[in-house]
Amino acid sequence: MQVGVAYSEAGQQIWLNIEVPDDSTVRAAIERSGILRQFPTIDLDAQKVGIFGRLVKLDSALRAGDRVEIYRPITCDPQTVPRRDGEGGDEDE
Repeated sequence: MQVGVAYSEAGQQIWLNIEVPDDSTVRAAIERSGILRQFPTIDLDAQKVGIFGRLVKLDSALRAGDRVEIYRPITCDPQTVPRRDGEGGDEDE
């Protein structure tokens, strides 16, 4: 069956469509994709993964057409980062 594997770093994004056996898991798809060789900083023991934006475990079963996503850790505290909510735009008040 065919699935996608996606990962993004600052300035670089990758989305691979690969063929995996029908009984494949998320971990198996990630390993088969070769993404771990392209991005050696990926740590599957620490980083979260998902399917179509929903967090899943590495041993989760895949279905044909699934998009496996590897999420980067948050590098800043969202409570301290200023919001970008359109300030300074061309809005009429």
